[in-house]
Amino acid sequence: MRIKRIALQNFRNIEQLELRPGEGINLIHGENAQGKTNLIEAVWLFSGMKSFRGARESEMVRFGQENARLTVEFFSEGRDQSASLTLGGKRGVWVNEIKRDAMSDLCGVLPAVVFSPVHLSLVKDGPSERRRFLDTAIGQLLPSYNSALSYYQKALFQRNALLRDVQYHSELLDTLEIWDQNLVRAGAQVMLLRQRYIARIGQAAKEVYEGISKGREEMNVSYQCSVEGYDPDWDLPKLRGELEKTLRAHRAEDIRQGVTSVGIHRDDLAITLGGLSARLYGSQGQQRSCVLALKLAECGIIEESMGKVPVILLDDVMSELDHSRRDYLLNRIGERQVFITCCEEDIFHVLQSGRSFLIENGAIKGGEA
Repeated sequence: MRIKRIALQNFRNIEQLELRPGEGINLIHGENAQGKTNLIEAVWLFSGMKSFRGARESEMVRFGQENARLTVEFFSEGRDQSASLTLGGKRGVWVNEIKRDAMSDLCGVLPAVVFSPVHLSLVKDGPSERRRFLDTAIGQLLPSYNSALSYYQKALFQRNALLRDVQYHSELLDTLEIWDQNLVRAGAQVMLLRQRYIARIGQAAKEVYEGISKGREEMNVSYQCSVEGYDPDWDLPKLRGELEKTLRAHRAEDIRQGVTSVGIHRDDLAITLGGLSARLYGSQGQQRSCVLALKLAECGIIEESMGKVPVILLDDVMSELDHSRRDYLLNRIGERQVFITCCEEDIFHVLQSGRSFLIENGAIKGGEA
Protein backbone atom coordinates (compact mmCIF):
# COMPACT_ATOMS: atom_id res chain seq x y z
CA MET A 1 0.00 0.00 0.00
CA ARG A 2 1.62 3.24 -1.16
CA ILE A 3 0.03 6.66 -1.64
CA LYS A 4 1.49 8.26 -4.77
CA ARG A 5 -0.40 11.56 -4.91
CA ILE A 6 -2.62 13.63 -2.61
CA ALA A 7 -4.72 16.51 -3.97
CA LEU A 8 -6.87 18.68 -1.71
CA GLN A 9 -9.14 21.59 -2.52
CA ASN A 10 -11.01 23.81 -0.02
CA PHE A 11 -10.33 21.46 2.88
CA ARG A 12 -10.15 23.43 6.16
CA ASN A 13 -7.41 26.09 5.66
CA ILE A 14 -6.14 24.39 2.50
CA GLU A 15 -7.29 26.16 -0.66
CA GLN A 16 -5.25 24.04 -3.07
CA LEU A 17 -2.58 21.46 -2.27
CA GLU A 18 -0.84 18.69 -4.18
CA LEU A 19 1.69 16.35 -2.63
CA ARG A 20 3.61 13.42 -4.10
CA PRO A 21 4.95 11.55 -1.07
CA GLY A 22 7.81 9.09 -1.01
CA GLU A 23 7.43 5.38 -0.33
CA GLY A 24 8.98 5.57 3.15
CA ILE A 25 8.96 8.34 5.74
CA ASN A 26 7.43 11.68 4.77
CA LEU A 27 8.08 14.56 7.17
CA ILE A 28 5.50 17.38 7.06
CA HIS A 29 6.88 20.33 9.03
CA GLY A 30 5.96 23.95 9.65
CA GLU A 31 4.69 26.34 12.30
CA ASN A 32 1.49 25.72 14.24
CA ALA A 33 -1.87 26.25 12.50
CA GLN A 34 -0.41 26.00 9.00
CA GLY A 35 -2.27 22.86 7.92
CA LYS A 36 -0.10 19.91 8.98
CA THR A 37 -2.83 18.15 10.94
CA ASN A 38 -5.38 19.02 8.25
CA LEU A 39 -3.30 17.09 5.72
CA ILE A 40 -3.10 14.07 8.04
CA GLU A 41 -6.85 14.26 8.68
CA ALA A 42 -7.58 14.33 4.95
CA VAL A 43 -5.56 11.16 4.37
CA TRP A 44 -7.26 9.47 7.34
CA LEU A 45 -10.73 10.07 5.89
CA PHE A 46 -9.87 7.65 3.09
CA SER A 47 -9.79 4.85 5.66
CA GLY A 48 -13.59 5.16 5.65
CA MET A 49 -13.72 6.32 9.26
CA LYS A 50 -14.78 9.63 10.78
CA SER A 51 -12.36 12.43 11.61
CA PHE A 52 -10.03 11.47 14.46
CA ARG A 53 -10.50 15.03 15.74
CA GLY A 54 -14.24 14.48 16.18
CA ALA A 55 -15.05 17.14 13.58
CA ARG A 56 -18.34 17.46 11.76
CA GLU A 57 -18.25 17.41 7.99
CA SER A 58 -19.24 21.07 7.75
CA GLU A 59 -16.19 22.03 9.83
CA MET A 60 -13.87 20.45 7.26
CA VAL A 61 -15.02 22.62 4.34
CA ARG A 62 -13.01 25.81 3.86
CA PHE A 63 -14.84 28.88 5.15
CA GLY A 64 -16.97 30.49 2.46
CA GLN A 65 -16.90 27.44 0.19
CA GLU A 66 -19.71 25.00 -0.55
CA ASN A 67 -17.63 21.84 -0.98
CA ALA A 68 -14.22 20.33 -0.32
CA ARG A 69 -12.64 17.93 -2.80
CA LEU A 70 -10.10 15.28 -1.74
CA THR A 71 -8.30 12.84 -4.04
CA VAL A 72 -5.64 10.20 -3.48
CA GLU A 73 -3.86 8.06 -6.03
CA PHE A 74 -2.27 4.93 -4.62
CA PHE A 75 -0.74 1.57 -5.48
CA SER A 76 -2.46 -1.44 -3.94
CA GLU A 77 -3.16 -5.06 -4.84
CA GLY A 78 -0.67 -4.91 -7.70
CA ARG A 79 -2.17 -1.92 -9.54
CA ASP A 80 -2.62 1.83 -9.48
CA GLN A 81 -5.91 2.99 -7.97
CA SER A 82 -7.66 6.19 -6.94
CA ALA A 83 -10.27 7.43 -4.51
CA SER A 84 -12.06 10.76 -4.20
CA LEU A 85 -14.29 12.45 -1.66
CA THR A 86 -16.53 15.48 -1.91
CA LEU A 87 -17.56 16.95 1.44
CA GLY A 88 -20.25 19.53 2.06
CA GLY A 89 -23.40 20.29 0.13
CA LYS A 90 -22.79 17.80 -2.68
CA ARG A 91 -21.29 14.86 -0.85
CA GLY A 92 -19.85 12.03 -2.90
CA VAL A 93 -17.50 9.05 -2.74
CA TRP A 94 -15.67 7.47 -5.68
CA VAL A 95 -13.29 4.52 -5.88
CA ASN A 96 -11.49 4.09 -9.20
CA GLU A 97 -13.99 6.59 -10.64
CA ILE A 98 -16.95 4.43 -9.63
CA LYS A 99 -19.43 6.20 -7.35
CA ARG A 100 -20.09 4.58 -3.99
CA ASP A 101 -22.99 5.05 -1.62
CA ALA A 102 -21.22 6.22 1.56
CA MET A 103 -17.85 7.00 3.10
CA SER A 104 -18.04 3.69 4.94
CA ASP A 105 -17.61 2.01 1.53
CA LEU A 106 -13.97 3.14 1.73
CA CYS A 107 -13.32 0.73 4.61
CA GLY A 108 -10.60 -1.65 3.50
CA VAL A 109 -9.71 0.36 0.40
CA LEU A 110 -6.89 2.39 1.94
CA PRO A 111 -6.26 1.16 5.50
CA ALA A 112 -4.44 3.50 7.87
CA VAL A 113 -3.45 3.88 11.50
CA VAL A 114 -3.35 7.35 13.05
CA PHE A 115 -1.59 8.40 16.26
CA SER A 116 -2.07 11.97 17.51
CA PRO A 117 -2.10 13.78 20.88
CA VAL A 118 -5.88 13.34 21.06
CA HIS A 119 -5.32 9.59 21.34
CA LEU A 120 -3.66 10.00 24.73
CA SER A 121 -7.25 10.29 25.97
CA LEU A 122 -7.50 6.59 25.18
CA VAL A 123 -5.75 5.95 28.49
CA LYS A 124 -6.31 9.20 30.38
CA ASP A 125 -10.04 9.72 29.91
CA GLY A 126 -13.22 7.73 30.46
CA PRO A 127 -14.63 4.58 28.84
CA SER A 128 -16.17 6.40 25.87
CA GLU A 129 -12.70 7.12 24.46
CA ARG A 130 -11.70 3.48 24.65
CA ARG A 131 -14.98 2.38 23.07
CA ARG A 132 -14.32 4.87 20.27
CA PHE A 133 -10.89 3.32 19.74
CA LEU A 134 -12.43 -0.15 19.49
CA ASP A 135 -15.21 1.01 17.18
CA THR A 136 -12.74 2.71 14.83
CA ALA A 137 -10.21 -0.13 14.81
CA ILE A 138 -12.74 -2.93 14.32
CA GLY A 139 -14.92 -0.92 11.93
CA GLN A 140 -12.01 -0.41 9.55
CA LEU A 141 -11.52 -4.19 9.38
CA LEU A 142 -15.17 -5.25 9.36
CA PRO A 143 -17.84 -3.02 7.78
CA SER A 144 -20.44 -5.40 9.28
CA TYR A 145 -19.34 -4.15 12.71
CA ASN A 146 -20.28 -0.60 11.74
CA SER A 147 -23.71 -1.79 10.61
CA ALA A 148 -24.37 -3.67 13.85
CA LEU A 149 -23.16 -0.74 15.95
CA SER A 150 -25.32 1.74 14.03
CA TYR A 151 -28.38 -0.51 14.42
CA TYR A 152 -27.70 -0.80 18.16
CA GLN A 153 -27.34 2.96 18.59
CA LYS A 154 -30.66 3.61 16.84
CA ALA A 155 -32.41 0.97 18.96
CA LEU A 156 -30.82 2.41 22.11
CA PHE A 157 -32.12 5.89 21.26
CA GLN A 158 -35.65 4.52 20.78
CA ARG A 159 -35.52 2.43 23.97
CA ASN A 160 -34.34 5.38 26.06
CA ALA A 161 -37.12 7.56 24.65
CA LEU A 162 -39.63 4.83 25.50
CA LEU A 163 -38.25 4.46 29.04
CA ARG A 164 -38.92 8.14 29.65
CA ASP A 165 -42.46 7.90 28.26
CA VAL A 166 -43.36 4.70 30.13
CA GLN A 167 -43.23 6.56 33.44
CA TYR A 168 -46.29 8.53 32.32
CA HIS A 169 -47.91 6.06 29.90
CA SER A 170 -47.82 2.55 31.39
CA GLU A 171 -49.65 1.13 28.37
CA LEU A 172 -46.39 1.51 26.43
CA LEU A 173 -44.62 -1.01 28.65
CA ASP A 174 -45.46 -3.94 26.38
CA THR A 175 -43.55 -2.37 23.48
CA LEU A 176 -40.34 -2.33 25.52
CA GLU A 177 -39.79 -5.99 24.66
CA ILE A 178 -39.42 -5.09 20.98
CA TRP A 179 -36.54 -2.72 21.62
CA ASP A 180 -34.94 -5.15 24.05
CA GLN A 181 -34.80 -7.75 21.29
CA ASN A 182 -33.32 -5.24 18.86
CA LEU A 183 -30.64 -4.33 21.40
CA VAL A 184 -29.88 -7.98 22.08
CA ARG A 185 -29.44 -8.91 18.43
CA ALA A 186 -27.13 -6.05 17.52
CA GLY A 187 -25.45 -5.77 20.93
CA ALA A 188 -24.41 -9.42 21.09
CA GLN A 189 -22.86 -9.18 17.62
CA VAL A 190 -20.83 -6.13 18.64
CA MET A 191 -19.76 -7.81 21.89
CA LEU A 192 -18.56 -10.91 20.05
CA LEU A 193 -16.46 -8.89 17.59
CA ARG A 194 -15.07 -6.73 20.40
CA GLN A 195 -13.99 -9.68 22.52
CA ARG A 196 -12.30 -11.35 19.54
CA TYR A 197 -10.46 -8.16 18.61
CA ILE A 198 -9.38 -7.43 22.18
CA ALA A 199 -7.94 -10.92 22.50
CA ARG A 200 -5.80 -10.26 19.42
CA ILE A 201 -4.72 -6.72 20.14
CA GLY A 202 -4.15 -7.45 23.82
CA GLN A 203 -1.48 -10.04 23.09
CA ALA A 204 0.13 -7.95 20.36
CA ALA A 205 0.19 -4.77 22.49
CA LYS A 206 1.67 -6.70 25.40
CA GLU A 207 4.58 -7.79 23.24
CA VAL A 208 5.12 -4.28 21.86
CA TYR A 209 5.05 -2.72 25.32
CA GLU A 210 7.57 -5.27 26.54
CA GLY A 211 9.92 -3.99 23.85
CA ILE A 212 9.26 -0.34 24.68
CA SER A 213 9.87 -0.86 28.41
CA LYS A 214 12.72 -3.31 27.74
CA GLY A 215 10.88 -5.94 29.76
CA ARG A 216 10.64 -3.84 32.93
CA GLU A 217 6.82 -3.56 32.88
CA GLU A 218 3.93 -5.75 31.78
CA MET A 219 0.91 -4.31 29.97
CA ASN A 220 -2.39 -6.17 29.81
CA VAL A 221 -5.64 -5.38 28.03
CA SER A 222 -9.03 -6.93 28.79
CA TYR A 223 -12.70 -6.45 27.92
CA GLN A 224 -14.87 -5.03 30.71
CA CYS A 225 -18.41 -5.97 29.72
CA SER A 226 -21.47 -4.62 31.52
CA VAL A 227 -23.27 -7.97 31.17
CA GLU A 228 -23.31 -9.68 34.54
CA GLY A 229 -20.98 -12.67 34.93
CA TYR A 230 -19.34 -12.01 31.57
CA ASP A 231 -16.91 -14.66 30.34
CA PRO A 232 -14.64 -13.97 27.31
CA ASP A 233 -15.25 -17.53 26.08
CA TRP A 234 -18.98 -16.96 25.51
CA ASP A 235 -20.20 -17.61 21.98
CA LEU A 236 -22.88 -15.60 20.16
CA PRO A 237 -25.95 -17.51 21.49
CA LYS A 238 -24.60 -17.26 25.03
CA LEU A 239 -23.94 -13.53 24.63
CA ARG A 240 -27.49 -12.99 23.39
CA GLY A 241 -29.00 -14.94 26.24
CA GLU A 242 -26.97 -13.22 28.95
CA LEU A 243 -27.50 -9.75 27.52
CA GLU A 244 -31.25 -10.37 27.39
CA LYS A 245 -31.21 -11.66 30.97
CA THR A 246 -29.25 -8.61 32.18
CA LEU A 247 -31.59 -6.18 30.43
CA ARG A 248 -34.58 -7.84 32.11
CA ALA A 249 -32.90 -7.71 35.51
CA HIS A 250 -32.31 -3.96 35.16
CA ARG A 251 -35.66 -3.08 33.57
CA ALA A 252 -37.24 -1.61 36.71
CA GLU A 253 -34.15 0.48 37.39
CA ASP A 254 -34.03 1.65 33.77
CA ILE A 255 -37.67 2.77 33.93
CA ARG A 256 -37.00 4.74 37.13
CA GLN A 257 -33.94 6.42 35.64
CA GLY A 258 -35.31 6.78 32.11
CA VAL A 259 -32.11 5.39 30.58
CA THR A 260 -30.65 2.01 29.59
CA SER A 261 -28.07 1.15 32.26
CA VAL A 262 -26.45 -1.93 30.68
CA GLY A 263 -25.25 -2.85 27.21
CA ILE A 264 -22.33 -2.30 24.87
CA HIS A 265 -22.63 1.48 25.32
CA ARG A 266 -21.40 0.97 28.91
CA ASP A 267 -18.49 -1.40 28.13
CA ASP A 268 -14.83 -0.54 28.65
CA LEU A 269 -11.33 -1.59 27.70
CA ALA A 270 -9.23 -2.17 30.81
CA ILE A 271 -5.54 -1.24 30.37
CA THR A 272 -3.22 -2.21 33.21
CA LEU A 273 0.49 -2.05 33.97
CA GLY A 274 1.71 -4.59 36.48
CA GLY A 275 -1.91 -5.27 37.39
CA LEU A 276 -2.67 -1.60 38.19
CA SER A 277 -4.84 0.76 36.15
CA ALA A 278 -2.71 2.69 33.65
CA ARG A 279 -5.21 5.56 33.82
CA LEU A 280 -5.02 5.91 37.59
CA TYR A 281 -1.43 4.93 38.32
CA GLY A 282 0.55 5.22 35.09
CA SER A 283 2.96 8.10 34.52
CA GLN A 284 2.58 10.29 31.42
CA GLY A 285 5.42 8.38 29.77
CA GLN A 286 3.80 5.04 30.59
CA GLN A 287 0.43 6.20 29.31
CA ARG A 288 1.99 7.37 26.03
CA SER A 289 3.72 4.02 25.73
CA CYS A 290 0.40 2.20 26.22
CA VAL A 291 -1.19 4.15 23.38
CA LEU A 292 1.89 3.60 21.22
CA ALA A 293 1.73 -0.15 21.91
CA LEU A 294 -1.97 -0.30 21.00
CA LYS A 295 -1.43 1.66 17.78
CA LEU A 296 1.48 -0.51 16.64
CA ALA A 297 -0.52 -3.61 17.51
CA GLU A 298 -3.47 -2.24 15.52
CA CYS A 299 -1.15 -1.74 12.56
CA GLY A 300 -0.01 -5.37 12.69
CA ILE A 301 -3.58 -6.69 12.93
CA ILE A 302 -4.66 -4.70 9.87
CA GLU A 303 -1.76 -6.14 7.91
CA GLU A 304 -2.54 -9.71 9.02
CA SER A 305 -6.28 -9.46 8.50
CA MET A 306 -6.44 -7.53 5.24
CA GLY A 307 -3.21 -8.52 3.58
CA LYS A 308 -2.48 -4.82 3.08
CA VAL A 309 0.24 -2.74 4.71
CA PRO A 310 -1.52 0.24 6.35
CA VAL A 311 -0.32 3.80 5.95
CA ILE A 312 0.91 5.21 9.28
CA LEU A 313 -0.06 8.76 10.25
CA LEU A 314 1.85 10.30 13.18
CA ASP A 315 0.50 13.74 14.00
CA ASP A 316 2.66 15.85 16.31
CA VAL A 317 3.54 13.03 18.70
CA MET A 318 7.24 12.42 18.15
CA SER A 319 8.35 15.45 20.17
CA GLU A 320 6.36 14.12 23.14
CA LEU A 321 8.29 10.85 23.14
CA ASP A 322 11.73 10.49 24.69
CA HIS A 323 14.67 9.41 22.55
CA SER A 324 14.37 5.68 23.23
CA ARG A 325 10.62 5.54 22.56
CA ARG A 326 11.05 7.60 19.39
CA ASP A 327 13.74 5.28 18.10
CA TYR A 328 11.66 2.22 18.99
CA LEU A 329 8.67 3.59 17.09
CA LEU A 330 10.68 4.39 13.98
CA ASN A 331 12.35 0.98 14.07
CA ARG A 332 8.98 -0.79 14.35
CA ILE A 333 7.59 1.06 11.34
CA GLY A 334 9.66 -1.10 9.01
CA GLU A 335 8.96 -0.70 5.29
CA ARG A 336 5.61 1.03 5.69
CA GLN A 337 4.74 4.43 4.24
CA VAL A 338 4.64 7.00 7.03
CA PHE A 339 3.49 10.61 7.33
CA ILE A 340 4.94 12.49 10.31
CA THR A 341 4.09 16.06 11.29
CA CYS A 342 6.20 18.29 13.52
CA CYS A 343 7.18 21.92 13.93
CA GLU A 344 10.94 21.51 13.60
CA GLU A 345 12.47 19.60 10.72
CA ASP A 346 15.76 18.95 12.53
CA ILE A 347 14.04 16.78 15.16
CA PHE A 348 14.48 13.94 12.67
CA HIS A 349 18.10 14.58 11.73
CA VAL A 350 18.83 10.96 12.67
CA LEU A 351 16.78 9.69 9.74
CA GLN A 352 18.92 8.38 6.93
CA SER A 353 16.23 8.55 4.26
CA GLY A 354 12.81 9.99 3.52
CA ARG A 355 11.26 13.16 2.15
CA SER A 356 10.65 16.47 3.88
CA PHE A 357 7.93 19.00 3.04
CA LEU A 358 7.37 22.50 4.44
CA ILE A 359 3.75 23.63 4.73
CA GLU A 360 2.70 27.28 5.15
CA ASN A 361 -0.83 28.68 5.10
CA GLY A 362 -2.20 25.40 3.81
CA ALA A 363 0.23 25.10 0.89
CA ILE A 364 3.45 23.19 0.27
CA LYS A 365 6.16 25.86 0.19
CA GLY A 366 9.39 23.91 0.35
CA GLY A 367 10.91 20.46 0.17
CA GLU A 368 10.05 17.87 -2.39
CA ALA A 369 6.47 18.33 -3.50
